[in-house]
Amino acid sequence: MTRELPLTGIVVVELSDSASAPFAGKILAELGAEVWKVERPAGDSARGWGPSQWKGDGAAFHALNRGRRYLSLDIKDREQLATLHRLIAERADVFLHNLRPGTAARYGLDAESLRVTKPELVHCEIGAFGKAGPLRELPGYDPLMQAFAGIMDITGEADGAPVRAGVSIVDFGTGMWAVIGVLAALHRRHVKHTGATVDASLLETAIAWMSVGIAGYEADGNPGGRHGSGVAFIVPHRAFATEDGALIVSCANDPLFARLAAALDHPEWAADPRFATNAARLANRTEIDRLIGERLATGTRAHWRHRLEAAGIPCAPVQTTAELVAHEQTRELGIIGSPEAGEIGVVGLPLSFDGMRPPPLHAVREVGADNELLGSVLPTRA
Repeated sequence: MTRELPLTGIVVVELSDSASAPFAGKILAELGAEVWKVERPAGDSARGWGPSQWKGDGAAFHALNRGRRYLSLDIKDREQLATLHRLIAERADVFLHNLRPGTAARYGLDAESLRVTKPELVHCEIGAFGKAGPLRELPGYDPLMQAFAGIMDITGEADGAPVRAGVSIVDFGTGMWAVIGVLAALHRRHVKHTGATVDASLLETAIAWMSVGIAGYEADGNPGGRHGSGVAFIVPHRAFATEDGALIVSCANDPLFARLAAALDHPEWAADPRFATNAARLANRTEIDRLIGERLATGTRAHWRHRLEAAGIPCAPVQTTAELVAHEQTRELGIIGSPEAGEIGVVGLPLSFDGMRPPPLHAVREVGADNELLGSVLPTRA
């Protein structure tokens, strides 16, 4: 495999803060793009996120912002704003930002303004509530969207409070959608020699993650409800306690359930009309979950994993972060790494090209570390 990555030669100017746009920029950088990250003079908010820190910046910032050139520009300053405009005009194939609603237009950084002088530019804006509707001008963050879109309403235990997913699925998902849009726009530019305006938003991403629940609601008014580690439409498909830890067991069809019943020494469950089909198990969820749980509680996690895996039953331990990082499977994949010794390890691109994963991105640098490069990449004005 050539070491040249798919986006080698593409230049991205990223004016970003927090998580969604930085995650998009990280993906583009890992795909080979040259990414110029523009921060306000105080720096990206994520530099101060805690509690974990590394070399003066939040560990979260290291996770989301490696592999860039780091600029500090105050767009409220006329000369510095002009420098940003010149950088976009002279160098950028893609301009990516997640400014608050209305801010881009105020500084001439909106798609309509920039593409007047650079029609081939791919302009990607990541917003909060989207470009239309009564909430379009409001700012927003991941937990707001998990709440607003109903994700929290169907997450957690049935008799418990609504729960936010433990990772920023809306922020990261929106970053991914933005990249998908940018890649599609770059392809269209290659074919039709025209730029594009790409819009993604946190709310639209959150609604997309609710696709199955919304389909259920549209069908019969039932969005699925809360089922803890389980799901609304498959039984069993959840975590069960063993003697020394929890184990997820998943039987997405009736033959798998029959194998599970046999592996648990209760083959009669598969013939029981209450449990023989997924529809029947859904109607009798509490009872079959109780029976499976009582059986799994009689042995260790390793014991049941060995038995279930031998029977072809999909299962997995509920691991801690420490267990995940130390696991041989994780190590063999090589997805966590660092470009040099003594640097924090971060998660790389979850893709490989011709059997090889793109190498780890270079370490984060301080705010404005690459400002001195601007003189060499921008033409001297007359």
